[in-house]
Amino acid sequence: MLSVVIAAAAAWVANNYVLTKLAPAAAGGGVSVVTAAMRIPYGTKLEARHVKMVDMPEGILPPGAVRDFKEVEGSIVKSEILDGEILLKDRIAGSGAGSTLAALVEPNKRAVSVRVNDVIGVAGFLLPGNYVDVLGTRLETGTNRRAVTETIIDMVRVLAVDQTDSTDKNDPVVVRAVTLELDPKQAELLANWEEEGTIQLALRNPADTVVAKEESPRPAPQAPMRRAAPAPVREGSNVILIRGTKVQSAKAEG
Repeated sequence: MLSVVIAAAAAWVANNYVLTKLAPAAAGGGVSVVTAAMRIPYGTKLEARHVKMVDMPEGILPPGAVRDFKEVEGSIVKSEILDGEILLKDRIAGSGAGSTLAALVEPNKRAVSVRVNDVIGVAGFLLPGNYVDVLGTRLETGTNRRAVTETIIDMVRVLAVDQTDSTDKNDPVVVRAVTLELDPKQAELLANWEEEGTIQLALRNPADTVVAKEESPRPAPQAPMRRAAPAPVREGSNVILIRGTKVQSAKAEG
């Protein structure tokens, strides 16, 4: 009997504890928050089918959580959102005016497209949202004319491949153009290298955020050696004249 009484008391205490924790939500302390109803790929335009509403205690919501879907409907997802994840305003670009791609470009950045092939485009493994380094190759000036390759831009984001700014596939697809997100100076540098030489894209691991180390500048190509000018002939010295097969000696005259 004593055990039954103790068990009943423990159950009553536990029930009261649970009711106490849930009371604020039942009394209006909980809020509805927008969460992903499926995996939402990078670059997707948000629609009602992508989300669901979930009630949660207000005290555990992360900063920037979206509470009203109408605020973000039609906006573009800037990074992949997993099933069940809370939608955050920082990871969503406003719809605004213009194309979907324009909404993905960060402030003070530019979208620049470069022509690629199966080699420059990393055999078709580039996808929107990847990060790449840009390598530049050109011939040095001078007589050596050797090719020089260097990393001209580090860690830039791929906004689109061909005319696709989002994809849910991982299969390689050979494309003709890749659009990169660059700042204005990087855009000028890339355009200059495309005119003076060739470029190559190098795919980065998404977890690798280390910028390539700057190497010491390459030595300038050596100028071709010039032959010393012949010494002037003084008056009265002997000079050998060669005309065809005839050789004769004469004195230089002033």
